[in-house]
Amino acid sequence: MTAPRDTWVKPPFIANPALRWAVYLGAIAYFGWVGLTMPIDWDRVAEGIGRAGKIFGGAFPPSFERSGLLIDGFLESLKIAVLATALGVLLSIPIAFMSARNVAPKPVFYLGRALVIIARSFHPVIVAILFVKAVGFGPFAGVLTLTVYSIGFVAKMLAERIEEIDFGQVEAMRAAGAPYFSTLSYAIFPQIMPRQIGLTIYQLDSNLRASAVVGIVGAGGIGATLANAFGRYDYDFALAITIVIVGVILFSEAVSGVIRKRIQ
Repeated sequence: MTAPRDTWVKPPFIANPALRWAVYLGAIAYFGWVGLTMPIDWDRVAEGIGRAGKIFGGAFPPSFERSGLLIDGFLESLKIAVLATALGVLLSIPIAFMSARNVAPKPVFYLGRALVIIARSFHPVIVAILFVKAVGFGPFAGVLTLTVYSIGFVAKMLAERIEEIDFGQVEAMRAAGAPYFSTLSYAIFPQIMPRQIGLTIYQLDSNLRASAVVGIVGAGGIGATLANAFGRYDYDFALAITIVIVGVILFSEAVSGVIRKRIQ
Protein backbone atom coordinates (compact mmCIF):
# COMPACT_ATOMS: atom_id res chain seq x y z
CA MET A 1 0.00 0.00 0.00
CA THR A 2 1.53 3.30 -1.11
CA ALA A 3 1.69 6.23 1.27
CA PRO A 4 -0.50 9.22 0.35
CA ARG A 5 1.35 11.99 -1.35
CA ASP A 6 1.56 15.38 0.28
CA THR A 7 -0.63 17.98 -1.35
CA TRP A 8 1.21 21.13 -2.42
CA VAL A 9 -0.21 24.26 -0.85
CA LYS A 10 0.55 27.67 -2.31
CA PRO A 11 2.53 29.67 0.25
CA PRO A 12 0.95 32.95 1.39
CA PHE A 13 2.21 36.24 -0.01
CA ILE A 14 3.38 37.27 3.49
CA ALA A 15 4.75 34.35 5.49
CA ASN A 16 4.48 35.93 8.93
CA PRO A 17 0.80 35.56 10.06
CA ALA A 18 0.91 38.55 12.40
CA LEU A 19 2.39 40.80 9.73
CA ARG A 20 -0.08 39.43 7.14
CA TRP A 21 -3.12 40.24 9.26
CA ALA A 22 -1.66 43.61 10.19
CA VAL A 23 -1.38 44.47 6.48
CA TYR A 24 -4.95 43.29 5.83
CA LEU A 25 -6.39 45.28 8.74
CA GLY A 26 -4.30 48.32 7.83
CA ALA A 27 -5.59 48.24 4.25
CA ILE A 28 -9.21 47.90 5.43
CA ALA A 29 -8.76 50.75 7.91
CA TYR A 30 -7.17 52.97 5.27
CA PHE A 31 -9.93 52.47 2.70
CA GLY A 32 -12.54 52.99 5.39
CA TRP A 33 -10.86 56.24 6.45
CA VAL A 34 -10.69 57.42 2.82
CA GLY A 35 -14.37 56.66 2.29
CA LEU A 36 -15.46 58.46 5.46
CA THR A 37 -13.30 61.56 4.95
CA MET A 38 -13.91 62.01 1.21
CA PRO A 39 -15.71 65.37 0.75
CA ILE A 40 -18.92 64.44 -1.09
CA ASP A 41 -21.85 66.83 -1.40
CA TRP A 42 -24.76 64.38 -1.52
CA ASP A 43 -27.30 67.13 -2.20
CA ARG A 44 -25.35 68.13 -5.29
CA VAL A 45 -25.09 64.48 -6.33
CA ALA A 46 -28.88 64.16 -6.09
CA GLU A 47 -29.33 67.29 -8.21
CA GLY A 48 -26.79 65.97 -10.69
CA ILE A 49 -28.87 62.84 -11.27
CA GLY A 50 -31.72 65.03 -12.48
CA ARG A 51 -29.40 67.05 -14.73
CA ALA A 52 -27.96 63.85 -16.14
CA GLY A 53 -31.47 62.73 -17.02
CA LYS A 54 -32.01 65.96 -18.97
CA ILE A 55 -28.71 65.52 -20.82
CA PHE A 56 -29.46 61.93 -21.82
CA GLY A 57 -33.01 62.88 -22.70
CA GLY A 58 -31.73 65.55 -25.07
CA ALA A 59 -29.10 63.23 -26.56
CA PHE A 60 -31.56 60.67 -27.99
CA PRO A 61 -31.85 60.13 -30.83
CA PRO A 62 -28.30 61.06 -31.94
CA SER A 63 -28.12 63.65 -34.71
CA PHE A 64 -25.87 63.08 -37.73
CA GLU A 65 -27.17 66.09 -39.64
CA ARG A 66 -23.82 67.92 -39.39
CA SER A 67 -21.86 64.93 -40.63
CA GLY A 68 -19.45 67.19 -42.51
CA LEU A 69 -18.28 68.80 -39.28
CA LEU A 70 -17.96 65.38 -37.66
CA ILE A 71 -15.91 63.97 -40.55
CA ASP A 72 -13.62 67.01 -40.58
CA GLY A 73 -12.97 66.60 -36.85
CA PHE A 74 -12.25 62.90 -37.21
CA LEU A 75 -9.88 63.43 -40.15
CA GLU A 76 -8.04 66.06 -38.13
CA SER A 77 -7.69 63.56 -35.26
CA LEU A 78 -6.35 60.98 -37.70
CA LYS A 79 -3.77 63.46 -39.04
CA ILE A 80 -2.71 64.35 -35.50
CA ALA A 81 -2.35 60.69 -34.52
CA VAL A 82 -0.37 59.68 -37.63
CA LEU A 83 2.02 62.64 -37.51
CA ALA A 84 2.56 62.38 -33.75
CA THR A 85 3.22 58.64 -34.01
CA ALA A 86 5.77 59.14 -36.80
CA LEU A 87 7.61 61.90 -34.92
CA GLY A 88 7.38 60.10 -31.59
CA VAL A 89 8.74 56.80 -32.94
CA LEU A 90 11.60 58.50 -34.82
CA LEU A 91 12.63 60.35 -31.66
CA SER A 92 12.09 57.28 -29.47
CA ILE A 93 14.64 55.11 -31.29
CA PRO A 94 17.77 57.13 -30.35
CA ILE A 95 16.38 57.80 -26.87
CA ALA A 96 15.79 54.06 -26.42
CA PHE A 97 19.40 53.29 -27.30
CA MET A 98 20.49 56.00 -24.87
CA SER A 99 18.30 54.38 -22.19
CA ALA A 100 19.57 50.81 -22.70
CA ARG A 101 22.11 49.91 -20.03
CA ASN A 102 23.92 47.33 -22.16
CA VAL A 103 24.73 49.56 -25.16
CA ALA A 104 25.07 53.09 -23.73
CA PRO A 105 27.79 54.58 -21.51
CA LYS A 106 26.70 55.47 -18.00
CA PRO A 107 26.36 59.28 -18.55
CA VAL A 108 24.37 58.74 -21.76
CA PHE A 109 22.26 56.07 -20.04
CA TYR A 110 21.29 58.43 -17.22
CA LEU A 111 20.45 61.19 -19.71
CA GLY A 112 18.27 58.83 -21.75
CA ARG A 113 16.47 57.55 -18.66
CA ALA A 114 15.86 61.11 -17.53
CA LEU A 115 14.25 61.96 -20.89
CA VAL A 116 11.98 58.90 -20.67
CA ILE A 117 10.99 59.69 -17.08
CA ILE A 118 10.17 63.30 -17.96
CA ALA A 119 8.07 62.21 -20.95
CA ARG A 120 6.16 59.71 -18.79
CA SER A 121 5.69 61.97 -15.78
CA PHE A 122 2.73 64.01 -17.02
CA HIS A 123 -0.70 63.02 -18.27
CA PRO A 124 -1.34 63.96 -21.92
CA VAL A 125 -4.09 66.38 -20.86
CA ILE A 126 -1.62 68.34 -18.71
CA VAL A 127 0.92 68.39 -21.54
CA ALA A 128 -1.82 69.47 -23.96
CA ILE A 129 -2.75 72.41 -21.71
CA LEU A 130 0.90 73.50 -21.63
CA PHE A 131 1.27 73.30 -25.41
CA VAL A 132 -2.05 75.07 -25.99
CA LYS A 133 -0.77 77.91 -23.82
CA ALA A 134 2.56 77.89 -25.67
CA VAL A 135 1.55 77.53 -29.35
CA GLY A 136 -2.19 78.28 -29.25
CA PHE A 137 -5.32 76.27 -29.95
CA GLY A 138 -5.35 73.80 -32.81
CA PRO A 139 -3.88 70.53 -34.08
CA PHE A 140 -0.23 71.61 -33.76
CA ALA A 141 -0.57 71.54 -29.98
CA GLY A 142 -2.10 68.08 -30.29
CA VAL A 143 0.78 66.82 -32.43
CA LEU A 144 3.35 68.08 -29.92
CA THR A 145 1.42 66.60 -27.01
CA LEU A 146 1.09 63.14 -28.51
CA THR A 147 4.71 63.18 -29.68
CA VAL A 148 5.81 63.55 -26.05
CA TYR A 149 3.28 60.88 -25.06
CA SER A 150 4.67 58.50 -27.70
CA ILE A 151 8.26 59.02 -26.58
CA GLY A 152 7.38 58.15 -23.00
CA PHE A 153 5.91 54.78 -23.95
CA VAL A 154 7.82 53.65 -27.05
CA ALA A 155 11.28 54.65 -25.81
CA LYS A 156 10.78 52.84 -22.49
CA MET A 157 9.48 49.61 -24.03
CA LEU A 158 12.09 49.61 -26.80
CA ALA A 159 14.93 50.22 -24.31
CA GLU A 160 13.77 47.20 -22.32
CA ARG A 161 13.78 45.10 -25.50
CA ILE A 162 17.32 46.27 -26.34
CA GLU A 163 18.48 45.18 -22.89
CA GLU A 164 17.03 41.69 -23.56
CA ILE A 165 18.80 41.05 -26.88
CA ASP A 166 21.24 38.20 -27.50
CA PHE A 167 24.48 40.09 -26.87
CA GLY A 168 26.58 37.36 -28.49
CA GLN A 169 25.87 38.82 -31.92
CA VAL A 170 27.03 42.25 -30.75
CA GLU A 171 30.25 40.82 -29.31
CA ALA A 172 30.91 38.89 -32.54
CA MET A 173 30.55 42.08 -34.60
CA ARG A 174 32.83 43.98 -32.25
CA ALA A 175 35.42 41.18 -32.33
CA ALA A 176 35.41 41.38 -36.12
CA GLY A 177 36.24 45.11 -35.88
CA ALA A 178 32.85 46.38 -37.05
CA PRO A 179 32.19 50.08 -36.35
CA TYR A 180 29.45 51.18 -33.94
CA PHE A 181 26.72 51.93 -36.48
CA SER A 182 27.37 48.70 -38.38
CA THR A 183 26.94 46.83 -35.11
CA LEU A 184 23.63 48.57 -34.56
CA SER A 185 22.43 47.83 -38.09
CA TYR A 186 23.37 44.15 -38.27
CA ALA A 187 23.39 42.90 -34.67
CA ILE A 188 20.78 44.93 -32.78
CA PHE A 189 18.18 46.25 -35.20
CA PRO A 190 17.24 42.79 -36.61
CA GLN A 191 16.52 41.60 -33.06
CA ILE A 192 14.34 44.55 -32.04
CA MET A 193 12.54 45.19 -35.35
CA PRO A 194 9.47 42.98 -34.63
CA ARG A 195 8.98 44.73 -31.27
CA GLN A 196 9.47 48.12 -32.91
CA ILE A 197 6.78 47.44 -35.51
CA GLY A 198 4.38 46.20 -32.83
CA LEU A 199 5.02 49.24 -30.65
CA THR A 200 4.46 51.59 -33.58
CA ILE A 201 1.11 50.02 -34.42
CA TYR A 202 0.02 50.04 -30.80
CA GLN A 203 1.08 53.66 -30.34
CA LEU A 204 -0.83 54.76 -33.44
CA ASP A 205 -3.92 53.13 -32.01
CA SER A 206 -3.30 54.74 -28.62
CA ASN A 207 -2.69 58.18 -30.14
CA LEU A 208 -5.95 57.96 -32.06
CA ARG A 209 -7.78 57.49 -28.76
CA ALA A 210 -5.75 60.14 -26.97
CA SER A 211 -6.36 62.71 -29.73
CA ALA A 212 -10.05 62.70 -28.79
CA VAL A 213 -9.14 63.50 -25.18
CA VAL A 214 -6.55 66.24 -25.71
CA GLY A 215 -8.89 67.96 -28.18
CA ILE A 216 -11.26 68.73 -25.32
CA VAL A 217 -8.70 71.19 -23.89
CA GLY A 218 -8.17 72.85 -27.28
CA ALA A 219 -5.55 70.65 -28.96
CA GLY A 220 -7.60 70.04 -32.11
CA GLY A 221 -9.26 66.95 -33.50
CA ILE A 222 -12.61 65.35 -32.82
CA GLY A 223 -12.28 66.18 -29.12
CA ALA A 224 -12.55 69.90 -29.91
CA THR A 225 -15.69 69.21 -31.94
CA LEU A 226 -17.14 67.27 -29.00
CA ALA A 227 -16.30 70.05 -26.53
CA ASN A 228 -17.96 72.63 -28.80
CA ALA A 229 -21.08 70.47 -29.09
CA PHE A 230 -21.39 70.27 -25.30
CA GLY A 231 -20.76 74.00 -25.04
CA ARG A 232 -23.71 74.67 -27.38
CA TYR A 233 -25.91 72.13 -25.53
CA ASP A 234 -26.13 70.06 -28.72
CA TYR A 235 -26.35 66.81 -26.80
CA ASP A 236 -27.75 64.85 -29.75
CA PHE A 237 -24.77 65.85 -31.90
CA ALA A 238 -22.42 65.12 -28.97
CA LEU A 239 -23.85 61.60 -28.74
CA ALA A 240 -23.31 61.12 -32.47
CA ILE A 241 -19.66 62.17 -32.07
CA THR A 242 -19.26 59.77 -29.13
CA ILE A 243 -20.71 56.90 -31.16
CA VAL A 244 -18.27 57.62 -34.00
CA ILE A 245 -15.32 57.77 -31.58
CA VAL A 246 -16.25 54.43 -30.01
CA GLY A 247 -16.78 52.85 -33.44
CA VAL A 248 -13.44 54.07 -34.78
CA ILE A 249 -11.59 52.89 -31.66
CA LEU A 250 -13.19 49.43 -31.86
CA PHE A 251 -12.27 49.18 -35.55
CA SER A 252 -8.68 50.32 -34.92
CA GLU A 253 -8.36 47.86 -32.03
CA ALA A 254 -9.44 44.99 -34.30
CA VAL A 255 -7.11 46.00 -37.14
CA SER A 256 -4.09 46.58 -34.89
CA GLY A 257 -4.72 43.26 -33.13
CA VAL A 258 -4.68 41.37 -36.44
CA ILE A 259 -1.49 43.11 -37.57
CA ARG A 260 0.31 42.49 -34.26
CA LYS A 261 -0.56 38.77 -34.44
CA ARG A 262 0.88 38.48 -37.94
CA ILE A 263 4.21 40.08 -37.10
CA GLN A 264 4.79 38.08 -33.91
